[in-house]
Amino acid sequence: MGVVTPGSAGPGPKQDRSRATRRRLLEAAVACLAEHGWAGSTVAVVAERAGVSRGAAQHHFPTREDLFTAAVEYVAEERSAALRAVPAQDRAAVVAALVDLYTGPLFRAALQLWVAASNEEQLRPRVTELEARVGRETHRIAVHLLRADEARPGVRETVQGLLDMARGLGLANVLTDDTARRRKVVAQWAALLDEALG
Repeated sequence: MGVVTPGSAGPGPKQDRSRATRRRLLEAAVACLAEHGWAGSTVAVVAERAGVSRGAAQHHFPTREDLFTAAVEYVAEERSAALRAVPAQDRAAVVAALVDLYTGPLFRAALQLWVAASNEEQLRPRVTELEARVGRETHRIAVHLLRADEARPGVRETVQGLLDMARGLGLANVLTDDTARRRKVVAQWAALLDEALG
């Protein structure tokens, strides 16, 4: 039998608490961004919403930019995992799931981060890099779920057009509930994709 050294048995209660605190902070940050925008979302506001001290928040995320970019990335990863679970057999369900990515709190939070990045030099490169990475991953997942063969001419552009359309529907939904019109658009796009992708 080997010797068990402290810490070798896996994560202990302290690490579990630390991970739970980090997760609460990330989820609270996305909710704050979606509800209050960049100007109304401070580390103190997020810490209060997460039920932790401001010092604990700054221990995990030294700067406001660290907190909010990590928050959007965390939730984007969670949504990507959920998207991967959508059955690939039903293109209409895939289109609806892709559109849902752009109509919920994550998109609202990301939108607030984009607007802030357009005005804040220190935030812009981080958000630009994050958006490129999330965009590539979403495109990859969409190609897989739609069973799209990007070797065929026009298929890559068709998938990207779907994602761009979904983002546009998300923007339309920011100011008013666009659910009824969105359902019709999703059904039409699913039919178009069946034709375009075969």
